[in-house]
Amino acid sequence: MSDSESRQLVVFALGREEYALPISHVHEIIRYTEPRFVASREEWTRGVISLRGKIIPVHDLAVRLGLEVTEREEGAGKIVIVESGTEMVGVIVDEVEEVVVLENEQIEPAPGSNDGAVNGVGKLDDRLIVLLEPAGLFGSESVAELTEA
Repeated sequence: MSDSESRQLVVFALGREEYALPISHVHEIIRYTEPRFVASREEWTRGVISLRGKIIPVHDLAVRLGLEVTEREEGAGKIVIVESGTEMVGVIVDEVEEVVVLENEQIEPAPGSNDGAVNGVGKLDDRLIVLLEPAGLFGSESVAELTEA
């Protein structure tokens, strides 16, 4: 990858922090609806939703990243449908902000992040945007694995 390449990213908020996912992995963004609970080994799994007849696992991204979670107001938040490997998962975010393009020279490694969920930190003017790696966030957890928990 050359230094002149760029990345198109969907930026969203979790609390006061900004995070981003590659737009190529974002399938769609929907209004928040309460997921149907299913037992899971992972504390960040909130349940499942039906999206046009397909069952999609939904994860609380703030919990997955170890952030302090505050109660959302009724109707607040969005679910970003992300392609992760061969699966689609929904991640709960507070608000989707914008799509940005960052040049590779605007992106640096994230110090102290070694679990595969964080791909780097993007610098845009005076903003720092944490770039997430879809495959590292949840691996390829399938709906079948969720229901077997």
